[in-house]
Formats: sequence, structure tokens, C-alpha cells
Amino acid sequence: MKPVRRPSNPLFSSGPCAKRPGWSLDSLDGALLGRSHRSKPGKAKLKEVIDLTRAVLAIPGDYRIGIVPASDTGAVEMALWNLLGARGVDMLAWESFGKEWVTDVTKQLKLPDVRLLQADYGELPDLGQVDFDRDVVFTWNGTTSGVRVPNGDWIPDDRQGLSICDATSAAFAMDIPWSKIDVATWSWQKVLGGEAAHGMLVLSPRAVERLESFQPDRPLPKIFRLTKGGKLIDGIFVGDTINTPSMLCVEDAIDGLRWALSIGGLPQLVRRSEQNLRIVAEWAEASPWAGFLATDPAIRSCTAICLRFTDPDVTALSAEAQAAFAKKLATLLETEEAAFDAGSYRDAPSGLRLWGGATVENEDMEAVLPWLDWAFATVKAELVK
Repeated sequence: MKPVRRPSNPLFSSGPCAKRPGWSLDSLDGALLGRSHRSKPGKAKLKEVIDLTRAVLAIPGDYRIGIVPASDTGAVEMALWNLLGARGVDMLAWESFGKEWVTDVTKQLKLPDVRLLQADYGELPDLGQVDFDRDVVFTWNGTTSGVRVPNGDWIPDDRQGLSICDATSAAFAMDIPWSKIDVATWSWQKVLGGEAAHGMLVLSPRAVERLESFQPDRPLPKIFRLTKGGKLIDGIFVGDTINTPSMLCVEDAIDGLRWALSIGGLPQLVRRSEQNLRIVAEWAEASPWAGFLATDPAIRSCTAICLRFTDPDVTALSAEAQAAFAKKLATLLETEEAAFDAGSYRDAPSGLRLWGGATVENEDMEAVLPWLDWAFATVKAELVK
């Protein structure tokens, strides 16, 4: 039977993600439109993003926080191009974006000393094999696989190399121990539901020391440059951005950060996301047709909640037929306005993906699950005719 109750907000996209509860265009009334981002009030807005970010995430005072171009991708690649090459590097990959960073390092930067530690979708590589005498590049949370590292205990405090972390679908939803991280990146479009195209870059004192002591033997375009004359460009980390940001997006980022503080800061953001995962986990435990792509509960993401098919009639289909089945399922959910953008990532195994970040209300996650059951039964009935 078709459910009666729909989610109040059926937006479950993994990026751009749902806006905060209660958001409207009126939230952007304070935007500094038609003014230079280099004006005094423009810089003040950008610095407010940095200061609020530090407050919400409890980033140490000696870590630098900068707003950079090109979303999380730009922030990650800025770090890779500036920092890598001083040591060998261990690359960890267990989902699509981690594999992209491997491509950057091996085929674009063409570094000579690269070790790849890789795992299939739904799994983690053996973290005990990571060599922290080398630099290490990893994603804290795999947006396309629904797999996250369980904690930071595997990263030693006395590491010699840098730990470089793509945290784009983890920041603001998971506890990141900053003492374990030398470089972190993310984008506004994820957990706080901001707009795309702007990235955040966090540098530890160790990362700054590397930037000021290591000169990579490769050209760096202006959009990537973090140093000048062997010194960090401090302005980037107080609101003097490399290129022109959207001040409308800046205002939206401020709104999201203020909302985060208003509900209790990071502990409440984490609680909301983890509760969304618990809601889906209880449903999946009893589901005859769906399970988590990550079979180990300790590494399941609370933001990118990735589901696979377990129904034997569906798993017996070819990969192409399973993909077609999943597409029909996602399309039906969208047609019914029960869940938008709930399909799995294009490179991931066929299934569904529900964003469970902090802007998604727990009640909406509860409301969408009966629709998944109904949609699956409807599409399967067509399959077995």
C-alpha cells in the first residue's frame, strides 16, 4: 500500500545537500551584494566564515583556516600540488573521490614513490598497513561508498609525514580529532547545506612548516599558490581570498554556521546525523530487500548512507539490469515527491543513497523509509510480470 505521509523535505541529495530547517531566501538579506570582496565589510564577512568555522568545529587556534576556490576538489588539489613530493606518500582509496586523488598523484603529479592501499566499495583498506613516516592522503568519509574511518586512533601523534584528509562529507557531522590531522578540506555544499564552488582548507603548524620549507619542482598556477617568497600567504587565512567568491554564497555559509551554533554546535550536529543513521539501520535490519553497502557497522557513514540490494531476485540480475532497476526505483521516488536524488553514485554498486547530514530532520528520514519499501515492491512487481 502506498504510504500517506511524505517527508516534509524530500531532498536527500548528497550534494548540494538540503538547506537547514527553516531556511528561506530571507536568510540571505544581509548579503553584501554589489560590493568588492576586498572591501572592509567584504573581508569582514569572509573572516566571519572563518571565525564561525573555528568556533563550531573547535579547530585549534594555531591551525590556519582558509576559503579557497573550486569546492572540496580545489582544496584537495591545492594541498596535493603544494605539499607532496618531500616524502613518499601512501594513498588510501575505497570510493570514487579517493581514487581521483590517486589519479592526481600518479598520473598528473607523477610522483615517484607512491603506495596505494585500496579496498572495494563497502570496505576499508587495512589501516594498520599505513606508514606514517610517509605522507598519507585519505578521505575521512567516502561519499560514494558510505564508508568512514571509525576514528583517528590509527593516526600516530608522533608521525613524521603529513596526514592529508578530504573531510568533505565528514566535517560538521563527525568528530574529527584535530591533533591527528595536518590538512583537512571540505566544501560548503555538504553537511550545513551551503552552496557549491567554495572550498575550505585547514592547515596545522606542521603543514605550514612544510609549505615554507619545501619547494615543489612543478609549476603552480596562481589559483593554487599558498606561499610567496617561501612564506605562507597569510591573507588567504583571514579572508583575503585568492579569487572572487560569491558574496551571496558567503552569506549563506554564515547563515548555516550561525544555525549550527544556535542548536548547540558540533555535538548536536553529530547527534542529528548519527540518529539518521540509527533510523536507517533499524529499518535495514528488518528489510527483506535492502542492506548497507558497508556491512561492518563500525565504518558506516552517518551522512552518505549507501544501500545495496539483498533481494535474491534482484541480485540474480546482471549488473546492467540491476542498475536499470535502481534507476527505476529512484525515478519512482522522485515522481511521487517522496525522495529526490536517492540513486547511488554513478561509479558505485547499484542501490540507493540517502544523505543523512545534520540538515536532514530525523522525522523526514523516518518518513521516507516506507516509501522505499513501496517503491521497491512496485518496481519488482513490474520485473516479475
